Amino acid sequence: MTPELQSQKTRALCQLAPVVPVIVIKDVSRAEGLARALVAGGLPVLEVTLRSDAALDSIRAMAGVEGGHVGAGTVLTPDDAKRAKDAGAKFAVSPGLTDRLIQACIDLELPLLPGAVTASEVMRAADAGYDMLKFFPAEAVGGAPALKSLAGPLPNISFCPTGGISPQNARDYLSLPNVICVGGSWVATDADVAAENWAAIEDRARTATALRQG
Repeated sequence: MTPELQSQKTRALCQLAPVVPVIVIKDVSRAEGLARALVAGGLPVLEVTLRSDAALDSIRAMAGVEGGHVGAGTVLTPDDAKRAKDAGAKFAVSPGLTDRLIQACIDLELPLLPGAVTASEVMRAADAGYDMLKFFPAEAVGGAPALKSLAGPLPNISFCPTGGISPQNARDYLSLPNVICVGGSWVATDADVAAENWAAIEDRARTATALRQG
C-alpha cells in the first residue's frame, strides 16, 4: 500500500465525522462499551493511543464493534505498527514521520496518518506521498492561526489537528479549508469511562458530531 493510497484511506476515515476521539484505555473491560457509545453517538473513527498496557487488547475488543473504525495512536516505530495491525487496528496515527515507519506501513498495508507541524515537515511528508496529516500538538504550536497560515503555500495538504482541542475551540479549526476533522480527548473522559457512564459519553459524542454543522 503506497503512501498515496494510505492517505486516500485516512482522508476517507477523517471525512466520516468532525471529531476523532483520542482514547487512552487503562482497563480493557471497558473498551467495547466505550466504542459502542461513541459509535452510537455518531463518532465511528476511534484512535486508541499506545500509551497504556491495555491499549492493544482494547483495540482487539473495539475492532469487533459494528460500524466502528479503530486505529492505533502514538505509533512511533515499525514494531508499534506491526503490533497495532496484529491487534486489528485499521489505521495508525503518529506524531511525526520517519523513513522506517513509512516502510513498515507500506509493508503492513496499514494506512498511516503521520504528524507534521512546520512547513518543512509538511513538505517532507508530501514528498513521501502523504497529503492527509496530523497536526500535533495543535494549540502549543500556534493553533488554528498556524494551520490557516499553512493553507496558503500548501493548499493541497489536509490536516487532523490534535492536542489542546476542546468544544470551545474545535469550530475554529473545523472552519479552516485545510482541516477535515479534529482529534480530541474530551468526548470520553477518564471519569466517565471508569464509571461506565456510556449515556454521558454517547450524548457528548452527539454534540461533537454536530460541530461541523454548527
